[in-house]
Amino acid sequence: MTDFKPFKSTYLFLVLLLNFNLISCAQKTKVNQNNHVKTISEIKTGAERTDLYLNILKGKNVAIVANQTSVLNVLQRAEVAPNVMGSKKITHHLVDYLHNNNTINVKKVFAPEHGFRGKADAGEIVKDGLDTKTNLPIVSLYGKNKKPTLKQLKNIDIVVFDIQDVGARFYTYISSLHYVMEACAEANIPVLLLDRPNPNAHYIDGPVLETSHKSFVGMHNVPVVYGMTIGEYGQMINGEKWLNNGIACDLKVIPVLNYNHQTQYSLPIKPSPNLPNDKSINLYPSLCFFEGTNVSAGRGTSMQFQIYGSPFLSKNSFSFTPKENEGAKYPKHKNKLCFGEDLRDSKNLNQLDLYYLISAYKQNTAKDFFNNFFTKLAGTKKLQEQIEKGLSADEIKNTWQKDLNDFKLIREKYLIYK
Repeated sequence: MTDFKPFKSTYLFLVLLLNFNLISCAQKTKVNQNNHVKTISEIKTGAERTDLYLNILKGKNVAIVANQTSVLNVLQRAEVAPNVMGSKKITHHLVDYLHNNNTINVKKVFAPEHGFRGKADAGEIVKDGLDTKTNLPIVSLYGKNKKPTLKQLKNIDIVVFDIQDVGARFYTYISSLHYVMEACAEANIPVLLLDRPNPNAHYIDGPVLETSHKSFVGMHNVPVVYGMTIGEYGQMINGEKWLNNGIACDLKVIPVLNYNHQTQYSLPIKPSPNLPNDKSINLYPSLCFFEGTNVSAGRGTSMQFQIYGSPFLSKNSFSFTPKENEGAKYPKHKNKLCFGEDLRDSKNLNQLDLYYLISAYKQNTAKDFFNNFFTKLAGTKKLQEQIEKGLSADEIKNTWQKDLNDFKLIREKYLIYK
């Protein structure tokens, strides 16, 4: 028995240490590169609330709309020390997790812009294929086939939608959601949407899209920054009868736990190749306008949507040269020296900032600054006209206020989180 006491003490110590670590993990926070504390521990995404939806999928033929962000952390028993069993969180891709569940028959994956694994350039055609890990067929929802066809939905009982949004109208995943809901409504197939936090849900700003300028980078009459999760947005698509012929989708949203629109949330996986970190996501609604000009927003560098510049701006101490890289095979001004501004250490934005756009326009020495894509991004011709007339940022933003107030009344009806 004397040999057992030290072993017993060690065993108890390990168990206590394990419990302490589990408690610590439940309380931890994450600090990003800009020292902004982001709460991540108590939030449970819709995908992680498996008790609310696995029974819904049981025995069903399932199609999943997913990309690289469609992950969930699951608490599983694991050996944490010799002869000591405990629990730890293990990260799974949603497709893998559901495919490995013997009671659920996953039939196919629908992939949005950037593809199932998130490697494709912005605007690059995503091809159909086969997932090498699960052997499931992958059907592209980007390119000519943005909406699932009846043939592609044949023998599907339910569609699961789980994609991380960043809360900007021109980020195309909300357009993919529209087409998925519309196709499923027409085929009488329900949609199960697993909600996720929106890192730009803490404000509402920008021009409201005008109907005459609808496109895949702006399908609905909402401002550039709409302050809603993708689950709330899906409810608004239904409620405002934006689907074809005013039809409604049988939509069920699995909400995020312990979250509201002011919750700071650092994305664990970059949502697309050119949004690598929190700072780029925060600046994206303001800097994406440069995609419709002769100014680079940093594609072809490691500082995407954290810098801007072009060969046609005033020469200053900050410069960069875009080169081919992952997510930008043909970056704007490839291999050309660009001058501009480095925003990596700027304060986080709580509004859409027009300063960068107006400043670049005033410095521009080239013949043309805007291109045809700008109006699609802005959702109106007025913004370009206002900048060309020399209006200040405040003067321009004042013209948005009535439309923004009207939108807020509509938005209020569909909020899940206050």
